[in-house]
Amino acid sequence: MRHIIPLAALALTACTVGPNYVRPDVPVPPRFAEAPATAPPAAPDDEPGRWWTRFNDTVLTSLIERAIAGNLDLATARSRIESVRAQEREARAARLPTLGGRAGTNRIDFSKNAGINSIASAFGGGGNTLPGQGIAGPGKGITTWSIGVDASWEVDLFGGVRRGVEGARARTAAAEWSVRDVQVSVAAEVAADYLMLRSLQSQIAIAQAEVERQKATLRLVDARRKAGLITELPQRQQALQLSDVAASLPQLMARARDEIHALGVLTGVGADGIDATLTTPAALPTVSLAVPAGLPSDLLRRRPDIRAAERQLAAATADIGVAQADLYPKFNLMGMAELISTNLATLVARASIQTNANAAVKLPIFDGGRRKGVVAERRAAADEARIAYTKAVVVAVQDVEDALADYTAEGERNAELRRGVADAERAAHLARATFNAGLSDFQPVLDAEGTWLNSRNVLVQSNALLLTNLSRLYKALGGGWTA
Repeated sequence: MRHIIPLAALALTACTVGPNYVRPDVPVPPRFAEAPATAPPAAPDDEPGRWWTRFNDTVLTSLIERAIAGNLDLATARSRIESVRAQEREARAARLPTLGGRAGTNRIDFSKNAGINSIASAFGGGGNTLPGQGIAGPGKGITTWSIGVDASWEVDLFGGVRRGVEGARARTAAAEWSVRDVQVSVAAEVAADYLMLRSLQSQIAIAQAEVERQKATLRLVDARRKAGLITELPQRQQALQLSDVAASLPQLMARARDEIHALGVLTGVGADGIDATLTTPAALPTVSLAVPAGLPSDLLRRRPDIRAAERQLAAATADIGVAQADLYPKFNLMGMAELISTNLATLVARASIQTNANAAVKLPIFDGGRRKGVVAERRAAADEARIAYTKAVVVAVQDVEDALADYTAEGERNAELRRGVADAERAAHLARATFNAGLSDFQPVLDAEGTWLNSRNVLVQSNALLLTNLSRLYKALGGGWTA
């Protein structure tokens, strides 16, 4: 044992090979180019929370919370965490000695024709041995009993195990951030599908109201034809327009059902589990918020995908050290302590103690460059992870810029569409009044009412797109997860 003590002391002064990880400094612009000049600065802690509550829609809030609890993709991501945590425990265990226990009995019966006595001086007397000598003659035997422990420890002299633990911890953190990234995506998907559903329900309501109005117009036109005031042509034109509007309803209803099905999958309960909540039509939520752009540098802390990519880079950097440690000698310390006796009654006695200790070194002499090839491979993987991290930051900034541009542009378009709807409604009323006064034919009425119907549908779609772009912006800013 005294020879092992210097090696243990050497382990305390061990070095750690491989590069020490430092997070790369990826430059980001000082502000978002697409952010409105009047946008207030957003506190970094404001965005990662439950942004959907700002839509003031209890159904939307309930759906997103159910999806966070029951989404199957999220459940899969969470299950991966248990796997990487187990790998981390496995890596930490490599730093510690292994200890095993064993117990057994052994019986040897010697040949009667052995010719010489078999000597077993390590064992006490008993059984068929010669009295007190632990020696068995031909045709006799020896029974031994033993119980003991053995231990071994690979000295982490060059830090390969420490780097392995470092990488395992980074991968655990990456898996945890990946779960949050899936949560962010799920929340945004639920919001997009829900807003589309409400938009379709609004379009269905418009179409149904228009069908009833067109039917009333058809009755009015039919009455005027029967009175001889107009020809059959206006009646046929009105009937055709009524059919066109009515024909749009089945498709709109089918698309609404598709959105309900999609929300059922996202929440993990199926369409039947949420059908009653969503089949009742409701208006789109109304939101009046200043755009919370914040600062581009905040994304490095708020975006889960960036954090996951950064932790993957840290793990890949640690892997280089693991591979480099294989280029150096490995030291193993081994020890064994046993109680051995040929008499079970004297097994647990001081005289039955037997110990053994040794140290071994394994030197890498020649492997055809395999170990150096592994180091080069790990360095290339770290370079790839560094590029992936840089790309994650660059793409995150682009995501915010795109969402800001789309939200701002749709807001301007939405304002124009609202004015257009008001103008189209006024034009439809004027065209009908002109026709009723006998000052025009029926075609201007059809054109004006078709324009009014289309403008209302486009406005409803724009309302949904505006809110969807807002949810995209919150997602791009890293919203949707809580610590």
